[in-house]
Amino acid sequence: MVMKSLKSLLIASVMILAFLTGFLSSYAINYVYIDKEKPFLIGFGNISEEPSDWIKEQDIKVYDDKIIIYVKNALLSRYADTGSMLPVLGKYTSGIKIIPNSAEQIQIGDIISFESGNKLIVHRVIDKGKDEKGVYFVTKGDNNNETDGKIYFPQVKYVTVGLIY
Repeated sequence: MVMKSLKSLLIASVMILAFLTGFLSSYAINYVYIDKEKPFLIGFGNISEEPSDWIKEQDIKVYDDKIIIYVKNALLSRYADTGSMLPVLGKYTSGIKIIPNSAEQIQIGDIISFESGNKLIVHRVIDKGKDEKGVYFVTKGDNNNETDGKIYFPQVKYVTVGLIY
């Protein structure tokens, strides 16, 4: 009886070890052979679309003592500590923002600043459409359960194109 239990325990241990080895080696292979950082994701959280590629790699110059990012008509911004966009935006985050020229530039996943009443709100675009009033965006804070409803292009003041922590 003891031998049978030890044999079962040994088989289970080997199976767990084999699974972990395969699971972890798939991440190790990606790090060894691909020249990009990979996030380690287990499970599926609140996954949304990623922002558009507003800043191209050739527009970023890295030197020993500085980094230069070429962005036409860029502005810097700071964010209120509301928690609606954590962990992406918080009180210690600085943003690089631009004024968009058209609704066509803004895509699902982009982070926009828009007027709502007398407030400037910064949330992510989760949907885009068109109705009788024109192009609209549905936005939501990454940490919010509810959307902000339809936001029309004239309400949009900025698109966040870069973040600095």
